[in-house]
Amino acid sequence: MTTHRIGLVVPSSNVTVETELPRILGAHPASDFSFHSTRMRMQQVSPEGLAAMNAQRERCIVEIGDASPDVILYACLVAIMVGGPGEHHRVESLVAEQLAAGGSAARIRSSAGALTEALDALGSKRVSLVMPYMKPLAKKVVAYLESEGLEIADWRALEVADNTEVGCIPGEQIMTAARSLDLTDVDALVISCCVQMPSLDLVEPAEQEFGIPVVSAATAGAYSILQALGLRAGIPGAGTLLRGDVHSSPTHS
Repeated sequence: MTTHRIGLVVPSSNVTVETELPRILGAHPASDFSFHSTRMRMQQVSPEGLAAMNAQRERCIVEIGDASPDVILYACLVAIMVGGPGEHHRVESLVAEQLAAGGSAARIRSSAGALTEALDALGSKRVSLVMPYMKPLAKKVVAYLESEGLEIADWRALEVADNTEVGCIPGEQIMTAARSLDLTDVDALVISCCVQMPSLDLVEPAEQEFGIPVVSAATAGAYSILQALGLRAGIPGAGTLLRGDVHSSPTHS
């Protein structure tokens, strides 16, 4: 069985993505994966904290490139989206150029781009969102997704600024927020627009309760990694997106 090496660029206070991605991809029926992280210092999810974190990107890419990963996921969704419309395309291109200059053939994905890719694969046009961010940052996420052609029917911001606390938000609090959303004619629910907010265990129950596809930043990231590797999903227990019955999006570098 082939082992694919996955690089993760994560905020220093993040712990959830390094737990949920291995759980998801560890259930893949035909491939094995190993995970290798590099960290950017960030504790407060604020414009200032995110800007200081993003300034560490080039160092982190050099470090993770030394591990010769097959795919690298820039695993902080809001850090990209605060840059404005289309920022994930720009950042992914810059990272790809940096990797190529260093002799690395690794493919690059971002959590921001992965979410738009996942919603496109589901054919979603009208979605609702649950986010942990303070409202000003949450509004930037909404605007970003709208710039990608999505209609945001409704959204909730849990207003947790400390990134460590984001990783401890109880699932019931997230589900309560989801239940308060307007889901009229919604194509999909994004139950966590953040790789740090735990949500994997909520995806399947939420799909059963609401009767629509449910995705999270983690399931979208896993889907995008599989796309980058040219692998089919067929992964149980992580929602419609990863069961393998959605159309594949074109791969990009």
